Amino acid sequence: MSAVRSFVGLLAGRRDPTVLAPPDWDGVIGVARSEAMLATLAHRLADAGLPPAVAALFADQRAAAKVAQAQALWEAEMARRALAPAGIEFVLLKGAAYAAADMSCAAGRQIGDLDILVLAHDIRRAENLLLKAGWEWVKSDPYDDAYYREHMHELPPMIHKARDRMIDVHHTILPRTHRITPDALALVSDAVTSRADFAVLNPADMACHCAAHMLADGDLQGGLRNLWDFHTMTRDFAAADPGFWEQLGERAALHGLQGAVHRAARLSRDLYGASLPGGWDRQDSSDAWFRRRLFARDDWGRVTDPLLEQAFYIRSHWLRMPPAMLAKHLWTKWRKR
Repeated sequence: MSAVRSFVGLLAGRRDPTVLAPPDWDGVIGVARSEAMLATLAHRLADAGLPPAVAALFADQRAAAKVAQAQALWEAEMARRALAPAGIEFVLLKGAAYAAADMSCAAGRQIGDLDILVLAHDIRRAENLLLKAGWEWVKSDPYDDAYYREHMHELPPMIHKARDRMIDVHHTILPRTHRITPDALALVSDAVTSRADFAVLNPADMACHCAAHMLADGDLQGGLRNLWDFHTMTRDFAAADPGFWEQLGERAALHGLQGAVHRAARLSRDLYGASLPGGWDRQDSSDAWFRRRLFARDDWGRVTDPLLEQAFYIRSHWLRMPPAMLAKHLWTKWRKR
């Protein structure tokens, strides 16, 4: 069995960690690192009988992840302090939101940038306030700056000059030029308050955003991690609310994300063993390409199918913008490179 399939099997509970030999662990750890999921695996196998060296590594990963989550929530608090005096509220997205809501998918999850969602009419004020509070631009290139402001769903990325932490300020969850236009006002209006007293998307919207980020706006880089997020959150939301899947279908329709959400559910079933309700548990032959992309890693965590990776990269841009704009953008980026 390949290392990536062993890794997925360990997460899904199909693979017995006690039967893995040292070379097997080398491959599994390599894949987990490449997917930024080593601490996730460490939490998943916290009670398993592991070789001493693996157990020690996983203990370190769990401790480091706990510190990283505390740092992420502190960064969210710094953003709140910068924006609250002007009455600008925001909704946490992605990893920081999962940590703030104390969700199971947050256990060991690597959190990079702080992602927040503000109403479109607040975006300029938010930008100015964050600049005054010590954040500065990461991208100085005029083309990149204009591209973000004219076509994307967020401001150009910013980094705090003292804390060296990135923030992405969104006004919606898919690029303006995307074929799909989620209802950003509904996302913000129907947000809920988390245990950490931060606003986060409601459960159905959170699953919609997770699927959109993975399948409607990306090339499946980090796909196993994003799919694990979707798998664990939908499992937990459905366990807490029997009507969750119906609500998810309704919100996916509202945001135009039925295709991405249903595919994420099927991939969650195929890779992690999710139990899906009627109407969701069907087959789609095109899913094979997505499974192949997710499994395309060797025992060192390296991509084994660069042509497929490139095809998904082109697909992600094709979804984001019309053909003429895409051709101009790729040509400009190629010339600059």
